[in-house]
Amino acid sequence: MTTQEVSAAAGVAAGTLFRYAATKSELLLMVYNEALRASIDEGAARAALTPDPAAAVFARLHPLVVAAAREPENSAAYQRELLFGPHDAKFRAEGMALIFELEASLSDTLRRAAPTLSDGEARVAGSSLFAVTHLAIARMTASDIPEADAIDDLRRQVTLIVTGVLHTPRRPDPPPEKE
Repeated sequence: MTTQEVSAAAGVAAGTLFRYAATKSELLLMVYNEALRASIDEGAARAALTPDPAAAVFARLHPLVVAAAREPENSAAYQRELLFGPHDAKFRAEGMALIFELEASLSDTLRRAAPTLSDGEARVAGSSLFAVTHLAIARMTASDIPEADAIDDLRRQVTLIVTGVLHTPRRPDPPPEKE
């Protein structure tokens, strides 16, 4: 779709559209950041009703996969822009901030379930949980993996990660390496 087609569909002049997003990539990021925010909010609401830590984490992540399955090509393009887009791009930075907030909320869920979990362990676990979600979306959007299979795989991976984190004996974080 061209930016002219987008501006026509939105009922605004192309010049007005370019005030908000200078390129199609920026426009994609701007629109999908809102979709990501909505999915994160939906997941947070579902997780709040779920006492089991693994089920709560999955409840947070499930809406992201469902949303990606609705428009797989655009979801794949959005993931590429987040990963490989220009680091100084405003809408990319906003999208990455949403991801970091999501990872932090996953870490918080794990810390509540395992108060002895160190900050470093919780941070790595939260990051790992988002990584498997990102991979589930990428696999679904880049191949013929059905949405139900991607969701089932994600549920299993989340359960394995959360169970491992909650049942691993705690060790203190190592001190930072000196340069």
